[in-house]
Amino acid sequence: MNLLEAIILGIIQGLTEFLPVSSSGHLEIGKFLFGIDAEKNIFFTIAVHGATVLSTLVVFRREIATLLSGLFRFKMNEETSYVLKLIVSMIPVGITGVFFKDSVEQLFNGNMIFVGSMLLVTAVMLASGHFMKRKERAINYFDAFIIGIAQAVAVIPGISRSGATISTGMMLGNKKDELAKFSFLMVLVPVIGANLLDVASGDMTSGSTSAMVILAGALSAFVSGLLACSWMISLVRKSKILGFSIYCAILGLLAIFIL
Repeated sequence: MNLLEAIILGIIQGLTEFLPVSSSGHLEIGKFLFGIDAEKNIFFTIAVHGATVLSTLVVFRREIATLLSGLFRFKMNEETSYVLKLIVSMIPVGITGVFFKDSVEQLFNGNMIFVGSMLLVTAVMLASGHFMKRKERAINYFDAFIIGIAQAVAVIPGISRSGATISTGMMLGNKKDELAKFSFLMVLVPVIGANLLDVASGDMTSGSTSAMVILAGALSAFVSGLLACSWMISLVRKSKILGFSIYCAILGLLAIFIL
């Protein structure tokens, strides 16, 4: 992977991490088109995902500060309850990371038929969330766990994490104003934890990608992620996700029948 390819893939990651079109699926397609060996660039994928987490921290810095302030009052208040819901939502992906990590990593092998099929699944989920009309209500603990299961499923390349979690919340009847924020905050600890574990295990030195290339990709992912995160919040509030369903369906078919 050269510097230009890293920047392009970083931009793709940053934009598609927050838009409901599967960042992992786009990265796999990008690696396929550039002829990049996915198995030798695992840490690049980890780095650009970490960069988008940083962009989430920047966009939601006030909300995070408020949650932490309420949490450290050490009493059951609105902020503590919200943090507990976030923790509940992380349980499924935590189980997946502990028991199925190796199996999940084997899916990132450049198989375009598989990635395309999963993009079609994302398209169906987004369409279902769009057409499912229910009375909007606040996210409760059960909702948080179900949305967490959607996030765990979205570790599969081609399944959009934000698309899966937000559309699941819509089908549950949760408030659109809350869904985008909850969806983006619930991924922070799992991704940061996964990155730290990989660095601690020595994966940082594996592969053939240079540190400069990884840094360039991470920086481009961070900048593009800042823009996409704010945009996606607005789109969810306006229920404008059907277009992304159509996009995922077209891209999925292209991946299956052309790539």
